Amino acid sequence: MTPRKVRLAAATLVFCAAGAQAQLYRWIGPDGKVTYSDTPPPTSARQVETKNISGGGVDTANFPYELAQAVKASPVTLYTTKNCAPCDEGRAHLRARGIPFAEKTVTTGADLDQFHKAGGEGQELPFLTVGRSRERGFSASAWNSALSTAGYPETNMLPKSYRAPQAQAAAPAPQPAAKASTASAAKPAEPPRPTELPPAIGNAPPGFRF
Repeated sequence: MTPRKVRLAAATLVFCAAGAQAQLYRWIGPDGKVTYSDTPPPTSARQVETKNISGGGVDTANFPYELAQAVKASPVTLYTTKNCAPCDEGRAHLRARGIPFAEKTVTTGADLDQFHKAGGEGQELPFLTVGRSRERGFSASAWNSALSTAGYPETNMLPKSYRAPQAQAAAPAPQPAAKASTASAAKPAEPPRPTELPPAIGNAPPGFRF
């Protein structure tokens, strides 16, 4: 199968960044079912655990051993962009096979720089990394080969309660600089000016009035 490719037009890059640390929640419901989600649990949940996942990473808790080992040894990252049909096909393919992956979106110049640092070329998306393996453009056969070589199961072994982490920008937004404290920013008060005395009249001392 010939890889389908898509190229971003440089003029369409929107210079706005959106990157944050994702949170993954794990809890046990009233029925005893363990649930994973990126949305907060209901108030009836018990044994709630929260994990911060930087950059859309993958939590392997409760994964089958074979899958957990593959994720740790050869993590999968998918680079995508907006309005990209091959990107959508690639994402759906990974989900159908049960591959946990981190998705990085490329929408800004900074994102594009990070994409190139990861091994991407030009503006060709989707781009898949499986450990040290690199796949440019979507090809089901090529992707399956890379995943199988890395030890990923041939069939979906993800827990039914698993929820994929949200996609994150390839280049997280920089943290705003801390504002100077009001006390340090405030100017020191000027000392009071001495009161000017009226001029003396005749032999009277300065400031003396009748």
